[in-house]
Amino acid sequence: MIDPEIRQQLSLYRQSIDNLDAALVHILAERFRCTKAVGHLKAVHDLPPADPTREEQQISRLRALAKNADLDPDFAETFLNFIIKEVIRHHEQIAAEHGGDDK
Repeated sequence: MIDPEIRQQLSLYRQSIDNLDAALVHILAERFRCTKAVGHLKAVHDLPPADPTREEQQISRLRALAKNADLDPDFAETFLNFIIKEVIRHHEQIAAEHGGDDK
């Protein structure tokens, strides 16, 4: 049996984690709204879905932020790479839909 004080502390930590998870979901949703707008702009102006230079800059920036925040920079980079892959997929999809509109 878990001590009631420990159970209470565990519950408080978990409530904070749940709140942070909800905030992360909302932040990611807003980020994807912005990157989809970028995708539409790129499609209209016939720009490539990926921008390797920008991606490298963002990875370097995020690694530095992670280090300053005492978060594993490798984890931060892996997380950002996952997001970048999804953004590029969205941009490719938007470009394909835009190209289909012109036909």
